[in-house]
Amino acid sequence: MTLLEQLPILVVVVPLFVAPLLAMVASRGRAPWLIATVTSAVTFLIAIGLTAQVLQTGTIYYELGNWPVPFGIGLAIGPFSALMVLIISGASLAALVAGAQSMDSEVGEQHQSLLYSCWLLALAGLIGITVTGDAFNVFVFMEISSLASYVMVANGPNRRALTASFTYLVTGTTGATFYLIGVGYLYMMTGTLNLADMADRLADVSDTLPVLIAGGFLILGLALKAALFPMHAWMPNAYQFAPTPVAVFFAACSTKVALFVMLRFDFVVLLPNLGDQAYFLSSLLIPLCVAAFLVGSAVAIFERDLKRMLGYSSVAQIGYIVLAISLVSSAGITAAVVHFFNHALMKAALFTAVAGIVLRFGSANLDQLAGLGRRMPLTMLGFVIAGLSLIGVPLTAGFISKWYLIQAVLEEPGLGILLTILILTSSLMAVVYIWKVVEVAYFKAPATGSLDDIKREEAPMPILVTLWVLVAANIWFGIDPELPLSLANMEAFDLMGGGR
Repeated sequence: MTLLEQLPILVVVVPLFVAPLLAMVASRGRAPWLIATVTSAVTFLIAIGLTAQVLQTGTIYYELGNWPVPFGIGLAIGPFSALMVLIISGASLAALVAGAQSMDSEVGEQHQSLLYSCWLLALAGLIGITVTGDAFNVFVFMEISSLASYVMVANGPNRRALTASFTYLVTGTTGATFYLIGVGYLYMMTGTLNLADMADRLADVSDTLPVLIAGGFLILGLALKAALFPMHAWMPNAYQFAPTPVAVFFAACSTKVALFVMLRFDFVVLLPNLGDQAYFLSSLLIPLCVAAFLVGSAVAIFERDLKRMLGYSSVAQIGYIVLAISLVSSAGITAAVVHFFNHALMKAALFTAVAGIVLRFGSANLDQLAGLGRRMPLTMLGFVIAGLSLIGVPLTAGFISKWYLIQAVLEEPGLGILLTILILTSSLMAVVYIWKVVEVAYFKAPATGSLDDIKREEAPMPILVTLWVLVAANIWFGIDPELPLSLANMEAFDLMGGGR
């Protein structure tokens, strides 16, 4: 086998093997950060190679130890998996490049080796979830990434990070337990853990009570992990109290991995074998999604902490993604996959800007950020452009997401117009909370002195460069969305067979 043929396993193995070695490196200087950053960069390059292969040849299959599936463990990297690996590794690299000084400021030096080791474990776990073709290995990788994530959140500069991490742990463990119970029921009925084999064997026992129970546990467990409304309470706290670079990483990709698994189980395993699954998805999830993007946006308007505000904004954005999935159509899957990618870009950019703000002001509270636009003009301009993408302004990635989402809901008979109005209402709410930041940054004078007295002090160069690369990506993919759109269309065709 050539090295190119080993890329599907290397994308997991590289960060997984480096993580324990990194834990043994002394927590002095920049060595731990450098090792984690180089490892993330290598993982990102592998992800680019995998994406190029998938675009050329379609889904890549890999059998560990040459054991044929379902007897051995197989990896399957389709269009959506490739996009997720690209998002996860790219978010990790961006957060690490931007986050060195923030880590020095927010995390004690003695903890940095262990924290960066956990970072690589989380990276390997999140990628492993998206490439494995085995339901139990999804759980194994889920636990690896979750346990590492709890430690990373708990290392925040505020003692309330411990409470946030504990809440995250309880919710995440409950979600993983429900997922495992669901997988157990499916294994009991099919005798296999390979997802493709499971889907085939379920045809003989479709619409039986254990399979229905399995579907319920799986959806509930994954909804908890994905912070779908009303099970979202852990997420804004985790984002607010985690070290800011950790928030950049997680905001771009962590909950999306649970949504990826939900979409995969629904469309590969459950929908072909449960007659009412499509009706269940639409009737249960659509009201929850509408509540998610309306309530999430409304709460964001009243939040004073930028990290917490963006956390509630993510609750709304997750609502958009799950709404698109619950339409059970090719257009819906396309819209969901495109928004996975675009939301990662915009939220990573916004949190990177916040990392610079926290570093200079020592706070993300709006009450202490008057004159921010004068003091950090380039940082704030990047925040505003990423905010415009979040709202869905034309020539930004967010507009592409909203365009495809509205096209998908308009195909829905009866509800299309109403859902479109509600999506636009939520977008207007996003205008309000982004404007609230702009008003404080550009038009409000500090408590002492005037706007003219403010001296310029930009974010450090690594943060500024990362922020503007992400902002440029938001504009680039708003003008030319060919990459995410091609992968989204390929995934929609695979899952729906070119049908509705």
